Formats: sequence, structure tokens, C-alpha cells
Amino acid sequence: MYPEYSYVGYKEEMCKQLIAFPLEHQDKQPGIEAIMNPAPIFDNPNYIASNKLKDKVAIITGGDSGIGRAVAILFAREGANVAIAYLDEEEDALFTKQYIEGLGKKCLVIKGDLRKEEFSNELTNKVLNKFGKIDILVNNCGVQYPQKSILDISKEQLLNTFETNIFSFFYLTKAVLPHLKPNSSIINTSSITAFDGKKNLIDYSSTKGAITVFTKSLSLSLASQRIRVNAVAPGPIWTPLIPASFTAEEVSIFGTDTPLKRAGQPFEVAPAYLYLASDESRYVTGQIIHVNGGTIV
Repeated sequence: MYPEYSYVGYKEEMCKQLIAFPLEHQDKQPGIEAIMNPAPIFDNPNYIASNKLKDKVAIITGGDSGIGRAVAILFAREGANVAIAYLDEEEDALFTKQYIEGLGKKCLVIKGDLRKEEFSNELTNKVLNKFGKIDILVNNCGVQYPQKSILDISKEQLLNTFETNIFSFFYLTKAVLPHLKPNSSIINTSSITAFDGKKNLIDYSSTKGAITVFTKSLSLSLASQRIRVNAVAPGPIWTPLIPASFTAEEVSIFGTDTPLKRAGQPFEVAPAYLYLASDESRYVTGQIIHVNGGTIV
């Protein structure tokens, strides 16, 4: 069950600790935020909004938890109505919906498997029926399955990782694109692994590399329609995917190898998405914003 959430900030001594998190592991991807300890920080109630997304409609895949939840909530704070797509994390999705509605905005939660192209069409139609338009698409869903060697990556894992992490981006973009108008924005979630690689995440890193080039190529394709396409490449961020991917021992030092010596929190990544979704980035397309704790790429 969810605890009472509050913005707690970071104390300097916490950032200096070598052990970032307690020993924690989940057995199922993409992970459940409701049972994480400590809970990710997804919102800053001290944030002062300025209607950057007033009356906009955004679709966010993986919007039930992690980075997607933080983005959905920040978009709502800035005036957007939000549709979030999720696989089966019912409690997380309903919590996010209730939180957004508590901010006075509408939130549509849609359960389904984005690996199936037909679900993208279903999702798009449900959003159009509810809100009448789509202004922003955030392709954010993803999974990762660490393996010590490429020899350990099964065909089934390879297909699942690619279908979830990049095929879904193609499917949903194709479904949504005919309904986007000039000044709409598509934002993809890439990763630092697309630039630095990761020896135990070969298939995952490959999909993030594909997302990066997908972003650049699609931006060129849609520039004449004045639809902007950009990406955010997070570094280590404390989300359900982390305890669902790594051993408890690996989780306990997650993010401490960055220059800032700590993992980031979802609310610290969300403003990059807001910038790319808003009119403040109207001259920005085909770009990647890095939010990674200081790693130079």
C-alpha cells in the first residue's frame, strides 16, 4: 500500500553516503512503485506552475510510475490533461490518476500491451474519444534484463526487449501522428546507455541507441509539419525498474558511481520533458537532453 507522500528533498549527508538505498529486489518487471523502499520522489509540491501546457492533452506510456509518473504529474501541474498507458501495474496507475485529479486535471488510465500494434490504435482512439485531441506524445515504456554475456540473452528476451522498448514507439507514433497538429511534440525516453553502453545490458542499450537515432530521423521527417521530436537520456534514476532489474546488492549502491555520487529521483528528470513539451522549446527538434548526474557524453 502507498504511504503518505511528501516532498522531503535531499540532505547533504544522504548524498555523501556510499550506500544509496536499502537492500531491495523485485521479481517482476517493470516493477511496482507501491512497494519500493524508499519510495521514489515524483513531485515537488513547492513547484510554482505557469500554465506552460494549459489545455494540452498528453499521452505518456509507462505513466503509472517512475519517470512516467513524475512527467504526468508535472504536466498536470502545468495545465495538461493526461492519458497514461500501463501494462498491469493497477495500484500504481490508480494512485497516479488520483494524484493528478487531486491537482484539478483529468487523467485517463489505459491498461494494455504496447508490444501489440493494435493496442496503440485502441489507446489513441480512447484518448481522442475522451479529450478530442492529442498534443504531446511521450514514448517512455521500457524493460531491461541484465545478463553477464550476450550468450545468455535468449531469443525470447531479445524480442521482448525490442518489442517493448522500440517497436512500441513506432506503433504508437504511427497511430498518433495523423492526429497531431503543428507545434505538437513527441518526446522519447532514451538512456545514458545509448552513449556509454552497458556490459550487462547489451540488448537494452541497443534499443536505447535505436531510440536515439529514431528520434533524430523522425525529427527530420516531421520538421516540415512543424512537429518537434526530441528525447531525454536519463542516467541512474530511482524507479521501479531498478529493483526489478538488479540484485539487492547492486541496488544498494545504485547511482553512486556518477560524478554527483547519487542516483537521481524522477522529479529531477521530469522538467526536461516539460521543456521539450512546452512552447519554450519551439526551436528545438532532433535533440537529446542528458539528465545523468554529471556524466559527460
